[in-house]
Amino acid sequence: MLSIRDKNFSRRSFMQVGGLALGGLTLPQVMAATGEEDPWKLFKGKTVVFVFQHGGPSQYETYDPKMTAPSSTHSMTGEIPTSLPGVTFGGTMSKLAKHADKATIVRSYRSGSSAHKIQPIVSADTHNANIGSFFSRVVGTNNPENGMPTNIAAFPNAVDENEPGPFNTFGVFASSGPFNSGFAPFVPGTGGDFQKDMELCIDRTRLDDRRSLLSGLDRIRRKLDGGLADGLDRFQRQAFDVVTGGVAEAFDLSKEDPKTVARYDTSGMTRFEQWEDKNNKNHYKANSQSLGKLMLLARRLAERGCGFITITTSFVWDMHSDINNCGIVRGMDYVGNPFDHAISAFIEDVEARGLQDDIMLVCTGEMGRTPNINARAGRDHWGQITPLLLYGAGIPRGKVHGQSTRNGGEVLSNLVQTPNLVSTILDTLIDIPQLRLRVDVPREAMDVIAGHRPIDNLYS
Repeated sequence: MLSIRDKNFSRRSFMQVGGLALGGLTLPQVMAATGEEDPWKLFKGKTVVFVFQHGGPSQYETYDPKMTAPSSTHSMTGEIPTSLPGVTFGGTMSKLAKHADKATIVRSYRSGSSAHKIQPIVSADTHNANIGSFFSRVVGTNNPENGMPTNIAAFPNAVDENEPGPFNTFGVFASSGPFNSGFAPFVPGTGGDFQKDMELCIDRTRLDDRRSLLSGLDRIRRKLDGGLADGLDRFQRQAFDVVTGGVAEAFDLSKEDPKTVARYDTSGMTRFEQWEDKNNKNHYKANSQSLGKLMLLARRLAERGCGFITITTSFVWDMHSDINNCGIVRGMDYVGNPFDHAISAFIEDVEARGLQDDIMLVCTGEMGRTPNINARAGRDHWGQITPLLLYGAGIPRGKVHGQSTRNGGEVLSNLVQTPNLVSTILDTLIDIPQLRLRVDVPREAMDVIAGHRPIDNLYS
């Protein structure tokens, strides 16, 4: 079914044999061009890992506890000292507090909406496209060195086949907005399904089933091992590397040191036996089961050349009530503890591997929470301030950027808005001065990438 011709066949004839099922792209479209116009040269070689805290995390119980405010306002989980003198976090963030000296905490970010949309990852400010789609639209959909997708979105089922995929009720995380679907984030399935996601699409001779696919890939591997690869040019070898497992290995956590997997693992951190039928029980379970492993997956993908990675679990940060879902205290137990553990493990791992200058971490949600605790032991929607943590890839270490008002409900200084955050992210990834010289960049892409200022005074 899969045939390998001799070394004299052309690059064009090889590419026409099949297409790689990454958003329907053919192999010529996913391999970067060569020469002076190579778009890959616009890539700065960094990775952004965007952890979206779906539901709207509270600023008080994360990074701005406001313990001097009245009891009806300040953090319901108390506060804990951080590694920065005079700076405290909410009481649940005990592990992240030890790493405050490595990150920037933004206390003046305003998402601009109190609705359950999925801004800033996908919003009107990004023409309703995932931020990563702008990156892949500019530099290409795949890393030319190994075929790794440049834009990936991973959900619980990427690391645990028993957990759900994306929760798209309030917006589609893998939206490509004004661009064609080939620039949407690549969304991996679970475990062994990844090879099926990357199946060859043969025009004349279809692969009949999964067994035929794997058998064909095995034959290719054997032929490559037998010396065929010596006769292939760079583009042909890249194509073979993609479909024979070079990329798939990055998604296989069984290849990781078991001690590292255990270090990230958050699956035992939510005590469901204490909780009866609440509305979001399955969401909390998915978050706890998968978040740590998703962060480990993000590190593996970053090491192998993916530029933008969206990580989110399920709709878990919506802490209105302790009656029909979770209020703040119980919610931070179920959601905040796994988050604190997983993000801390990621930072520690990145630091230990010397990747802190290569990987940027962004943690935020679609909004923050009201200054007043409601009658149901929760906090309601609030678009005026949203908690934001930034780390790595040149982000200042040990900085608190901006201030909120005494009650934590409004921005007092150094306002940061969604276009500023998006611009900062894309400026980390893309050589924007060189991008401005290009005439082939769509207006929508240029508007978002270069049309706004990055966060003012972030690096001062």
